[in-house]
Amino acid sequence: MQWDIVIGLEIHVQLATRTKIFSGSSTAYGAEPNTQANAVDLAMPGTLPVPNENAFRYAVMFGLAVNAEIGRRSMFERKNYFYPDLPKGYQTTQLEQPIVGPGYVDVDLANGETKRIRIHHAHLEEDAGKSLHEDYHGMSGIDLNRAGTPLIEVVTEPDMNSAEEAVAFARKLHSLVTSLGICDGDMSQGSMRFDVNISLKPKGSDQLGTRTETKNLNSFRFMEQAIAHEVERQMDILEDGGRIVQETRLYNGDRDESRSMRTKEEANDYRYFPCPDLLPVVIDDDFIEDARSRLPELPDARKARFKEQYGLNDYDAGLLSGDAKLAAFFEEAAEHGKDAKLAANWIQGEFSARLKAEEKSVAESPITGAQLGDLVVRIADNTVSSAGAKKVFEALWTGENDNVDAIIDAKGLKQVSDTGALEAMVDEVLAGMPDQVAQYQNEEDPKKRKKMLGGFMGPLMKASKGQGNPKLFNEILVKKLGG
Repeated sequence: MQWDIVIGLEIHVQLATRTKIFSGSSTAYGAEPNTQANAVDLAMPGTLPVPNENAFRYAVMFGLAVNAEIGRRSMFERKNYFYPDLPKGYQTTQLEQPIVGPGYVDVDLANGETKRIRIHHAHLEEDAGKSLHEDYHGMSGIDLNRAGTPLIEVVTEPDMNSAEEAVAFARKLHSLVTSLGICDGDMSQGSMRFDVNISLKPKGSDQLGTRTETKNLNSFRFMEQAIAHEVERQMDILEDGGRIVQETRLYNGDRDESRSMRTKEEANDYRYFPCPDLLPVVIDDDFIEDARSRLPELPDARKARFKEQYGLNDYDAGLLSGDAKLAAFFEEAAEHGKDAKLAANWIQGEFSARLKAEEKSVAESPITGAQLGDLVVRIADNTVSSAGAKKVFEALWTGENDNVDAIIDAKGLKQVSDTGALEAMVDEVLAGMPDQVAQYQNEEDPKKRKKMLGGFMGPLMKASKGQGNPKLFNEILVKKLGG
């Protein structure tokens, strides 16, 4: 039997406010455990929450960016459950009246199609603390620094039917929130976490199957692997005549395995009720328009501009416009390099490969966009060959020198483009290769003749100590050999 895969996502987006959603505690990452949790965060008797206005502003900005309805009146509820890292014994969240209503995001797929993914809603809530299980000899430690950190939880409709679509949507959402500046997008620090709801149904059926939820995936790669793993697991159960149990699961990306965490709760299990300490929040037109005025250029608009302004094709523009920091790096390189396409090629090639190899973000790059642009200038004007340019790039990356021209001079990488000097080298090399010259001149097939030119390039580059201009060498060769 063939199956339809049905996927919905719940994404926790940590808002980039300086303080928590209901207290003045810092949200900075990396502090010593339990040094950024005050009496409000710890739910000490007599304390009262004070809403963070900027969290609401960021939520409204997100809603506008995903074409959503903005909840003019939103309410906070208490979601009651016990867990050691939840100091209040409940989470302050939104259920019945969220701040962001229905919206949508359009995602581009690998086959060239665009698919619309509907967003059911997005609500504000506070994060819990963190349980630490290592180095405690059979016990767990609790760090409450994250407790009270503001989140928006984005809940999609079950509109995705493959891992590719789910990852494409997740990437697009990451691009949106980082471009808005409402989240730093650092998934290694928990700034974005994905819960994936997956079910299978017989192909063409209108009735949805029982779903499972795989929680807290913190990378696109793990999301893709977790979906593939869970689809295969459910398929095996169903095809063996079993039934799927609605449950919450955890996925271990390093081992490519999942395990059941708990059977899935329903909303009434959490005993939601309106938070008595927080009044309903009413948002007026002025607040919404203020949020709208703060919206930066969004990824889709940036992609269209890159195509028009820099003449990039759809693929290059899509890759370079998705990440706000990468887009800024490209624009700086293009401005300094005066050749947007060549800058794009180097960013997607050597630059991105080096970032990936060293697991660095664009913000952590030791090379600036301006420096790469200076290198692009020297490649375009034939000052350095492509091989020489890689040596310059390496020197920039390792901090050997921060000036492109100084590196070229110090390493003797300046390309010889003096046609008189190059002609003399060609004459000398051809004089020492009479058999190859004769073979070339006797060959009538143009394709084979073109291929045979490569046999002369090695000796020529050796004669020029790697500094001869390959393009000019080729032109002189063709002229000398009569091609």
